[in-house]
Amino acid sequence: MAKQISVQEAAALVKDGMTIMVGGFLSVGGPNAVLHAIAETGVKDLTVIANDGGQPRFENGLHELIHNGQVKHLIATHIGVNPEVGQMMNAGTMKVTLVPQGSLAEKVRAGGYGLGGVLTPTGLGTPVGEEAGKEVITVNGKEYLLEEPLRADIAICYGTTTDAYGNTKYHGTTRNFNTVMATAADVVIMQADQIVDMLDADEIIVQGILVDYVVDGGAK
Repeated sequence: MAKQISVQEAAALVKDGMTIMVGGFLSVGGPNAVLHAIAETGVKDLTVIANDGGQPRFENGLHELIHNGQVKHLIATHIGVNPEVGQMMNAGTMKVTLVPQGSLAEKVRAGGYGLGGVLTPTGLGTPVGEEAGKEVITVNGKEYLLEEPLRADIAICYGTTTDAYGNTKYHGTTRNFNTVMATAADVVIMQADQIVDMLDADEIIVQGILVDYVVDGGAK
């Protein structure tokens, strides 16, 4: 059974130098309450794997950690909606690794499913391909990039409704990266809008066996 903890207790699990995965898409379906609590702890030197760098127009979220200088390396698919990311990248104050969105999802999936990587033609001949040092493998006369798996110390995910066992369901597109990231970390924290005793089996998207801690996203 997953253990219910407060946002502050969840934030305290994140230590200096950790690699964390963060669910969400432009802060939609993001574990923003937990991220805000992490920002307040002052933890630093984080490597963050996420779809993007967050959106400053939201009150809470990943952009807080970036703004505070708590992230040393961001691995993401795009950064345009948070101008600070580009500024920090150009200034050399934060390392940014850009990965095509589908490739990022597959790299995380590979990490979660114990695969050695995935082969994709996406990025061949571009700065995210061979120029970034990725291996090129030829299969049946066609070239592919080897995208290596990604894992994290902690995945901080979001769910619409979670039960006491950590089983989680989602509304609409809020599942985004949350479902695959829940497979690819040593510890999984699930922030939920609502926590119930038990979900119907047909509603479950992320199984509770993957979830270590449940957080009420609306609790103070």
